[in-house]
Amino acid sequence: MIKGKTITIIKKIQTGTDWTNAPIYEDSEETVDNVLIGEPSSDDVINTLNLHGKHVAYILAIPKGDEHDWTDTEVILPPPFAGRYRTIGEPTAGIEENIPLCWNKKVKVERYGGEA
Repeated sequence: MIKGKTITIIKKIQTGTDWTNAPIYEDSEETVDNVLIGEPSSDDVINTLNLHGKHVAYILAIPKGDEHDWTDTEVILPPPFAGRYRTIGEPTAGIEENIPLCWNKKVKVERYGGEA
């Protein structure tokens, strides 16, 4: 049986505003279980580099029923992938009922910052 890893997603929560009325955010960590972590295809790497100017490190397969916002989001992956990553572009999703396995979204991530 295929089993994914537990990853950490960093959510930005607005906690107030500063003296110029700009929002102040605080990081909140949540875990997401059963996420598959895979290598991008050469087409994924080339297309993302051409469209966004970013280098795809991994593709994440997100489990069905997940409600997190995966657009421009920071994630922390466990070993052996350990590190901080940021999602690239919009996630792609299929219709849950038409997909036989446990995952229906794909998210591309790039290396972001140092070790977790």
